[in-house]
Amino acid sequence: MSEKTPARILVLNGPNLNLLGTREPEIYGHETLKDVEELCRAAAAQAGFEVEFLQSNHEGALIDAIHAARGQVAGIVINPGAFTHTSIALADAISGVQLPAIEVHISNVHKREAFRHHSYISPVAASIIVGAGVNGYVLGVQQLIHLASR
Repeated sequence: MSEKTPARILVLNGPNLNLLGTREPEIYGHETLKDVEELCRAAAAQAGFEVEFLQSNHEGALIDAIHAARGQVAGIVINPGAFTHTSIALADAISGVQLPAIEVHISNVHKREAFRHHSYISPVAASIIVGAGVNGYVLGVQQLIHLASR
């Protein structure tokens, strides 16, 4: 990690992820968003990083958090939820702040409905993790730490 890279990671979650643990557990599992947060914090702490964690059902709140992250974090782990398939604005925000972003999806979106196969976020993401369950967040945190230490 360079001296200028903050030892912090922003983890963002989009719409309906606050329902983890109860929403379609056959697809998303039984872990809650609190469980995900604890996994991320533990993975980051192993490398001396801290985690900022935010979930919002509002696109603008996520965009504001991305803008505020510039110069404050080493990168972003983002599960944009349904905004993945609709939000050019989120993609523009990620591109605009020039921070590495890891796109995470709990389920394998490519095995699901056709509309879930397209992502506006993927072209601006440093890495994409799909279908690894909530462990995908841990992989995302680890990937950001790897990128920050280059």
